[in-house]
Amino acid sequence: MNDKTHGVLIIEDDFRIAEINRQFVEQTPGFRVLHEAKTKAEALAFLAEQADRVSLVLLDAYIPDATGLELLWEIRRHYRHIDIVMVTAAKEVDTIQEALRGGVFDYLIKPTQSERMAHMLDRFLKERAWLEQKQEMSQEELDLALNRRPAAAEPTPAGGGTLPKGIDRLTLDTVLSTMAQAREPQTAVDLAKAIGASRSTARRYLEYLVAQGKACAEQAYGEVGRPERRYRLNP
Repeated sequence: MNDKTHGVLIIEDDFRIAEINRQFVEQTPGFRVLHEAKTKAEALAFLAEQADRVSLVLLDAYIPDATGLELLWEIRRHYRHIDIVMVTAAKEVDTIQEALRGGVFDYLIKPTQSERMAHMLDRFLKERAWLEQKQEMSQEELDLALNRRPAAAEPTPAGGGTLPKGIDRLTLDTVLSTMAQAREPQTAVDLAKAIGASRSTARRYLEYLVAQGKACAEQAYGEVGRPERRYRLNP
């Protein structure tokens, strides 16, 4: 993991929510909140002086002197190195679609669950570290990075129907992406920490991938001599 500390700018007009987001971020090693801005003007003034220190912006869709989407596009125009995550109560499809067109790293709907925020921050760290090691990518690596896979390559039940109860597509894609980036076979505990889920949830997805022939499991012994299953994706 890269030891770099990523600077974060929070743009949120509700000081209580801003403080909650600050606590979420600063509980995660590798991040430091540099500033909390309540308005577009304040955010842009800070970026004009400190943009080179900012890696990530947490942006609300509703701020007093502009819409979050307007500010999203302005940051995109002038500060292309910065990733943006929408953290907002806005659930309208039009808003979400425009944010996606603007290249947001993620979109979190309030009230934000701590596990979901932790997962986003962990994914950010891993993707930044992974990309910094690359000079070029294969199509398969790019598909994994963008969570884009041909439908035929996606693990589905043998009959080609819907996913079974307890397995959802978003989490499955996250598991696949995390496993693909792992350098060593993963235990259920390893995966649970990486995706911000419980150990039982991680094991369920891993065993599903094994059942679908997309992964294999091997028995190994942990530090205290207890047997444990370790999983890796099949080539």
